[in-house]
Amino acid sequence: MVENDAFAAFGRRIIAAAGRRVGSGDVDALPDLAALSATVDDALAAAVTGLRRAGYSWSEIAARLGITRQAAHQRWGHLEPGTSA
Repeated sequence: MVENDAFAAFGRRIIAAAGRRVGSGDVDALPDLAALSATVDDALAAAVTGLRRAGYSWSEIAARLGITRQAAHQRWGHLEPGTSA
């Protein structure tokens, strides 16, 4: 069994700690912190693509993210097979 809530909370704590570390003067780590944004975007795209492949609707995905179905489709719809970028 995967404990998603605990796992996600752990990730949030790590990212918050990285932000505090950079904010306390570790300017050299700023690019690494910024790169986390791209990593999270890639992970979210992979998750949405996997959910769509598993049969979840745009409405179901959007509801979990607190956005509209149209917004979800607009952001990730181009990732589905048979669609163009």
